[in-house]
Amino acid sequence: MSNRAVVEGRIPFKGNSTWYRIVDHGEAPGKLPLLCLHGGPGAAHDYLESLDAMAATGRRVIYYDQLGCANSSLSHPAPEMWTVELFVEEIDTVRKSLGLERIHLLGQSWGGMLAMEYMLTQPQGIASLTIASSPASMKQWVAEANRLRVKLPAEVQSALDRHEAAGTTSDPEYIAATDAFYAQHVCRVVPPPEYVARSFAKLAANPEVYNTMNGPNEFFVVGTLKEWDIIDRLPEINAPTLVTSGKYDEATPLISGTVYTGIPGARWVTFDHSSHMAHVEEADRYMQVLGAWLAENE
Repeated sequence: MSNRAVVEGRIPFKGNSTWYRIVDHGEAPGKLPLLCLHGGPGAAHDYLESLDAMAATGRRVIYYDQLGCANSSLSHPAPEMWTVELFVEEIDTVRKSLGLERIHLLGQSWGGMLAMEYMLTQPQGIASLTIASSPASMKQWVAEANRLRVKLPAEVQSALDRHEAAGTTSDPEYIAATDAFYAQHVCRVVPPPEYVARSFAKLAANPEVYNTMNGPNEFFVVGTLKEWDIIDRLPEINAPTLVTSGKYDEATPLISGTVYTGIPGARWVTFDHSSHMAHVEEADRYMQVLGAWLAENE
């Protein structure tokens, strides 16, 4: 997506490798790199590529596909591999391998959950944290997603209920009903930009991590994360924190507000024309807000 210099490579990790992408060569004086954690779990970095624009503020923008995802796919994965601890360890591995001693850290959706878990290990060198549309509790997430779900048209709800009860969540009718929810609460740019569609296609082609940790979709969470909750530990996060969310976000005001009130001194910005991907849906304003935030914390 970027017209700037791009470097790609691989980092050995757990007998496999983590693929990364770096936009631009280095930092202008006083600037720090931005490390971006994608969502899912099990999606790919591609849908975050609008953040390439942050390289114009004098810094590298660094992405990687988390192990088991997209360009970091495994030939012989095993469901028991996919744990929060694995993905927290991967952040440190990426930082050490790329020499990222002092950074800004941004996590979107699951990436924000992962970023918060990482911050609970008290890492050094985090100048700022941005949590974009992320929950601190999956029970709260599911409750809010189902509150939004009952506002969908009756025939859409009926299709969702019927296929979930039958265990036929891969049926095209169920997927179409899920897409109706996504068009309201995940990305309201329809059709989505190419780089977003590319991420969804990669997730559909390799859904193991998502299905293992989450489940078939955003509101039917039956995976290993279904009991995940760090609300009580949010006060332990000690970096300057920006919380972002969209007016129509599946990360509702209750969800983002929980993160905002839990992290000491956090700031919260809402995007009035966005759902779950404000960095896509209101890209220009998002970059202005994020760029100002990063500059303020350098």
